[in-house]
Amino acid sequence: MINVRRSATQIFLFPAIIAVIVAFGLVSALLGDGIWDTTSWIALAVPLAVTAFFACRKRPANS
Repeated sequence: MINVRRSATQIFLFPAIIAVIVAFGLVSALLGDGIWDTTSWIALAVPLAVTAFFACRKRPANS
């Protein structure tokens, strides 16, 4: 296992971006109909898409 030093910003940046997108999706679902519904569905699908991406990608072979 390779030890890589990462700062707190590097560790929490991606989850924070996803949290902001989800919060936007929740707020947009409350704002109205039409484009707001579409926006909320897209924003709330982002965590599912990220999870599916990382679940389906191949892991590198151990060397």
